[in-house]
Amino acid sequence: MKRLTLLWNGQLPLRDAFWTWAVIGGLAVNLVTSLAFTFFLIAGQLIPGILAGYGVSLPYNVLATVGVWRAADRFDGERHWADLAKLVTVAGMVLLSVT
Repeated sequence: MKRLTLLWNGQLPLRDAFWTWAVIGGLAVNLVTSLAFTFFLIAGQLIPGILAGYGVSLPYNVLATVGVWRAADRFDGERHWADLAKLVTVAGMVLLSVT
């Protein structure tokens, strides 16, 4: 739970927030929830499918995006890396959230 709080507050290093939480975590969470969504839809269970598919992935995507954004604002390195991390994270999370 402490790591989630650090992520939310932007207190993790940008590379960890981006690579661990947005890229790897984002792909893993969205893959699992998409599979759950598909499983429930095939079983004719629309409401559980929506809850499984979006009830976990959307909050996670918001958490990861906010965490990367805040970590990028605190980044001491070259500004273009922070801006690129923000852009890629927002675009990726939007794509993962709507597909």
